[in-house]
Amino acid sequence: MSWLRRPAGWPVELADGPVLLRPYRRSDAAAWSEVRRANQAWLSPWESHLPGGWDEMNSPAAFRWVHKDQRRSGRTGEGMPFAVCLREGGRERLVGHLNVGSIVRRAFCSGYVGYWVDFRVAGRGVIPTAMALAVDHAFGPGGLHRIEVNIRPENRPSRRVVEKLGFREESYHVRYMHIDGAWRDHIGYAMTSEEVAAEGGLLARWHRVRNLAG
Repeated sequence: MSWLRRPAGWPVELADGPVLLRPYRRSDAAAWSEVRRANQAWLSPWESHLPGGWDEMNSPAAFRWVHKDQRRSGRTGEGMPFAVCLREGGRERLVGHLNVGSIVRRAFCSGYVGYWVDFRVAGRGVIPTAMALAVDHAFGPGGLHRIEVNIRPENRPSRRVVEKLGFREESYHVRYMHIDGAWRDHIGYAMTSEEVAAEGGLLARWHRVRNLAG
């Protein structure tokens, strides 16, 4: 029966060098909470806030609901949620999050990407690599044609991620989302599968960009 089929491209693990994308596990609770709590000043200006303090909403107990929601979205095909990890010295460390969400199929075949990363590893190419892995997977086994990313104009580090990868800036959304106490404008970026197919995918493009910069 069709409703018993696994969603396209999920679950899956994706890796390039030390960067690993994988589904969340129940055992991630303590690591997720530590990273989120350590990054309050880095992340809170850019995220929508639920009722409750930062420590409460990012506690190991709160992770139970995060994990449940991620599993639901993956099972229903509405999202492809990934824990972003670094593998170094034989150990795996959770350092961020990336989700291909709000997936619509049929004639649209599109989704939105959101992400965050631990400030302690920012600037090392972790999220651009994670984004390239996820987009290539979404365009391939995931069956999507278009990926969108919406970012506040003031969030230069996040905008640099998509600009380095070659996403198109195509729209400006006025008072798009309620974040940090007010309705905030966002810049819309997008990419379709045709835009990277000739280059062998987004990861191949990202490797070329890094090699030219290095």
